[in-house]
Amino acid sequence: MTALYADTRNLAPDATAMAEDFAHGRNDPVQALDRVLRRTALVDHVFISLNVDRARREAEASAARWKAGQPLSAFDGVPLAWKDLFEVAGSITTAGASVRRGLSPALVDAPSVSLLTRAGMVNVGKTNLSEFAYSGLGLNPHFGTPHNPHGLDQPRIPGGSSAGSAVAVAAGIVPIAMGTDTAGSIRIPAAFNGLVGFRSSSRRYSRDGVFPLAHTLDSIGPLTHSVRDVVVIDDLLCSRSKPRPVLPRSLAGQRFWVEQTVLEDPRVDDAVRLNLLRAVEGLRAVGAHVVVGPCLAFQAAMTLIEQHGWLGAAEAFALHHALLDSGEAEFLDPRVRRRLEAARHMPASQLLKLYAGRESLQAQLTLELDGAVLITPSVAHVAPPLMPLLADDELFARTNLATLRLTMPGSLLNMPGVSLPSGRDAQGMPTGLLLSAPAGEDARLLRAALAVETILI
Repeated sequence: MTALYADTRNLAPDATAMAEDFAHGRNDPVQALDRVLRRTALVDHVFISLNVDRARREAEASAARWKAGQPLSAFDGVPLAWKDLFEVAGSITTAGASVRRGLSPALVDAPSVSLLTRAGMVNVGKTNLSEFAYSGLGLNPHFGTPHNPHGLDQPRIPGGSSAGSAVAVAAGIVPIAMGTDTAGSIRIPAAFNGLVGFRSSSRRYSRDGVFPLAHTLDSIGPLTHSVRDVVVIDDLLCSRSKPRPVLPRSLAGQRFWVEQTVLEDPRVDDAVRLNLLRAVEGLRAVGAHVVVGPCLAFQAAMTLIEQHGWLGAAEAFALHHALLDSGEAEFLDPRVRRRLEAARHMPASQLLKLYAGRESLQAQLTLELDGAVLITPSVAHVAPPLMPLLADDELFARTNLATLRLTMPGSLLNMPGVSLPSGRDAQGMPTGLLLSAPAGEDARLLRAALAVETILI
């Protein structure tokens, strides 16, 4: 396992490069799929199910289109994986829960699956996740926990809840995997695995056919090796007939706001802070305008969560209330069950404060940033070792809260966010830098991320 991961880190091409190889006859979708299937057999706990027959049909059809010079899209034939919250025809949507193993397979694809299928992409299978997507660490006692490919000294967590999606990309199995993000579930595993992860504004893409966690906060998005791949996926999911350019614009004059209070917090690892500051110096060197100071709306969102709890917890409890009151509750991951139960008695007044505070702080954030892109660490630390978390429930709870702490405010404010790899620590573990913008400003954020990525490579 370790040898496989060490061999594949940073060697897999992004989806754009793979498609260019298809166009020039250096590779074809059938060969690409064969490689994917060989690699899935060499890793544990990354996939919950595979769609081999469907993927083979899709790859063969794509190869014929490329040969005829008639691809359906820029990513025709590119293999991808789906977090097992998305309905894929013929597959059971487990949501990472053993209590859902016996459900009937989905009859139709979720709209997002259908859109990328119509673009010619090859659906490989469904990836592992924290049960019900309710943890930032990625552990799963029912389907196993995929190991972080960068943890060569000892097993390390993948981050969650989109754990399998992140590892499938980081280990070089597929160039793109789709995830969901309610409190950080794309941005966290992206940071821990050295990937690009995009949390879209919650209503940018259809969430129909995607098993929910918290209806106010849920969003979907890709984990990839590059921002240019995210831009293409965004075009396809938004059904744009005219794709946008993926060439980065100049950073000269672009405005960024580094959240000073977060950056100076002693809970932020030195490597995370230093790698972010090096990126900031790179931005200044190419003419970007960088402000370093507290972002009051972001800080107020952190305080609101600390004082009144997590909005997603109340909505998740409401979703799973009947299950928690049934005999099947004993088959849940005990840690997930405890977190769900913790919101059972949340007062309605507390919930109303969260909804009202969210709305007012969103407006305040837009005015405060005034067109700037917010920069924070994606996570305050690198991926921690797995074994101590398996052995200690209290450590698990503390680590989960610490891992989610910097992404939860962005989720509460519905900020689209792009986590970018910013470097590594002394043990070679990736660190992440998070670019965020006010709700609905996804396109502007992606343009900025394309440019920022050039100084981080």
